[in-house]
Amino acid sequence: MKLLSAAEIDAALDDIALIDRLDAQFRAGCEMPVRHHHPIREPLGAGSADAMLLLMPAWTTGISGRIGVKVVTVFPDNGKRSLPSIYGQYLLLDGTTGATLALLDGTMLTKRRTACASGLASRYLSRPDATRLLMIGTGALAPELIRVHAKVRPITDVAIWGRTPAQAEALAARLSASLPAVIGRAIDVRAVRDRQAAVEQADIISCATLSEAPLVEGAWLREGQHVDLVGAYTPRMRESDDHAVQRARLYVDTRAGALREGGDVVQPLASGAISEAHVIADLFELARGQRAGRAAGDAASITLFKSVGAALEDLAAAELAVERAVGATAR
Repeated sequence: MKLLSAAEIDAALDDIALIDRLDAQFRAGCEMPVRHHHPIREPLGAGSADAMLLLMPAWTTGISGRIGVKVVTVFPDNGKRSLPSIYGQYLLLDGTTGATLALLDGTMLTKRRTACASGLASRYLSRPDATRLLMIGTGALAPELIRVHAKVRPITDVAIWGRTPAQAEALAARLSASLPAVIGRAIDVRAVRDRQAAVEQADIISCATLSEAPLVEGAWLREGQHVDLVGAYTPRMRESDDHAVQRARLYVDTRAGALREGGDVVQPLASGAISEAHVIADLFELARGQRAGRAAGDAASITLFKSVGAALEDLAAAELAVERAVGATAR
């Protein structure tokens, strides 16, 4: 059995290669039950935030089939103790025998595949000439999303907004020093405090928060923008208001997940602000060419991608990480 640490997964996975693998996996498909949610009430006692245990299985069949399951915990109060909010482990099994192939650090796997799913959506939905990115949120996903968006589009300007300005400033300083070398071009990274102005100026707005109140308002959006909503993974959370979803061409990672779990879709559906027909496509349909993303030359449409995560993404990322790690060991 292969054991892959967070550092080994991070070294094995290339962003563009993982985006390509996700594209191929969405095109091919796999068996993927909707993930299991198990709330853990007030784990630190009365008044503490509820936690969540998530189980995410997926599998493919045939001679080269694989089975994978991710076990994830989400403890929102961990930030107060300088701990990550999300922990996880991923078990990869042989699809023909059930034998264990690898155990991977699920936290790193989740960060890398989540950012690359947004990168895949951006390929289909954002303007190819997008140069200005706004990152809302300063958690563990923020630097991953910034890097991936900057690899997919010619981003030269990154604004970072966070509820705690000092955290946004620290992240901006860190990325200012490291990102140009990773991307291979000059890139300006700065913290901002005026969220509305930053939304209005951006070409791509990416959000990765646990917010229960909208952070992106439809009235602030302008033609040609792409909105990437990665946080707000439960029905009661949301990062956009009804007006933003109404104005945009709406896409999701999976219909089954987004229509059931993501508050940015679930809440406007419940209020009647939109209907299910408002969802134009998911990543399966985009990858298979069954539905169109942003048309060439379309500088007017506002696109909005809502991601809640899919076990297919974990399976694709785990297989690629193991392949590359084993290949590196062989060399």
